[in-house]
Amino acid sequence: MERVFRSLKSEWIPTTGYMTQNEAKRDISFYLMDYYNWRRPHQYNNGMPPAKAEEQPNLLSGIS
Repeated sequence: MERVFRSLKSEWIPTTGYMTQNEAKRDISFYLMDYYNWRRPHQYNNGMPPAKAEEQPNLLSGIS
């Protein structure tokens, strides 16, 4: 969880902050639910976003 928040703070939140709470909620929700899970490449997953990596069959367990 710490890694998610570190990425959020260092990659996404503007250094000047947000003008309104609603703007912050909308932008951070987009980052977490769309960009971080579905688009952002993760080194641990061989460059795949977490949600796409979970859709792949687990070849190590023999379950496909």
